[in-house]
Amino acid sequence: MNVAKLLEKRRVDWTELERLCEAMELRGSTDSVSPQHRGASGVARFSSLYRAACADLALADAYQLPPNTVTYLHRLVARAHNQLYRTHTPAPGGWIRILFQEAPQRIFNDGCVRVATLVFFGLFALSMVMGASEAQFPGFAERICGTKMLEGTAESFKEPLAVRPEEYTARAAFYIRHNTGIGLQCFAYGILLIPCLVTLAYNAIVLGATFGYMSRDGIEGADHFFEFVTAHGPFELTAIALSAGAGLRLGMGLFYTRGLSRVDSVRQAGRDAVPVMAASATMFVLAAFTEGFLSPSGAPYLFKVAWSIFSSGMITLYFVVLGFPRNESDRGSLVRTARYADLVDSRVPADEGDRDAT
Repeated sequence: MNVAKLLEKRRVDWTELERLCEAMELRGSTDSVSPQHRGASGVARFSSLYRAACADLALADAYQLPPNTVTYLHRLVARAHNQLYRTHTPAPGGWIRILFQEAPQRIFNDGCVRVATLVFFGLFALSMVMGASEAQFPGFAERICGTKMLEGTAESFKEPLAVRPEEYTARAAFYIRHNTGIGLQCFAYGILLIPCLVTLAYNAIVLGATFGYMSRDGIEGADHFFEFVTAHGPFELTAIALSAGAGLRLGMGLFYTRGLSRVDSVRQAGRDAVPVMAASATMFVLAAFTEGFLSPSGAPYLFKVAWSIFSSGMITLYFVVLGFPRNESDRGSLVRTARYADLVDSRVPADEGDRDAT
């Protein structure tokens, strides 16, 4: 039997190994493939197919089969090897990798994060302009936020900021709880898409209208208000948008399955959302500490402005420099997504594999 025909018959086993690899990547086991692949029998079958694929690769290399077939087998063997011999990264190193490698790249390339960012900051900027322009948009801020709320905000910032140092820790803890609650609300609503967008838009419009109202001429306490919000604003606003983007990713997994079962699609979307949510949680914590320690302090306003500019620059560098697409990424890797039909355009011609297996 010539080698080409022999390997052509092996395609059934390669396809089975592909399915087992997909199950391992999505669920961590082969139980979902079929009853014959559950438990110890599934592990034994996976190992057997892996060894057979290694032998097929050696045969394909030795007899110089078409490059597409050899490339496919290389990637299939690597994919199966990664699942068979995978190890769990220690927790500290794993979180560092998530925060500084997976998260920025996911954020940079995720369409749901882009939508959430555009919705939030777009509506925030628009409502801030409309709230500040009393002549062009009379009563806009009052209708959105309520006159009592706006007057109460202005009243609370009439006096200079004066928080005792011993209160900083308690305030930071309060802001962590408060800010995280907003993020979790946007994230939880994301599974249904529309409630997430409505919640995100509501927060953006209310915050923007409040900022616009406080920027009007003649509002008492405006200087103290902006002195308070300037330092922690970049971290807090960005974290809200990221948490909504992570929630939208879950919702997209529920409604757009890309050929997977709905459960597997949501599970995969959850894995994609974890790095984004980790970055969001980190920014919420940074915002809370800034809001608890720096924002209410008696530090010069120029120092708070400098911190705001610095934090904005760091966020931009985090997203752009660390998030810029690499030549190889987990999501785009052919090792992860290798399928015979994707890499081999046609069956191997018989005249290219005339050498005997012996």
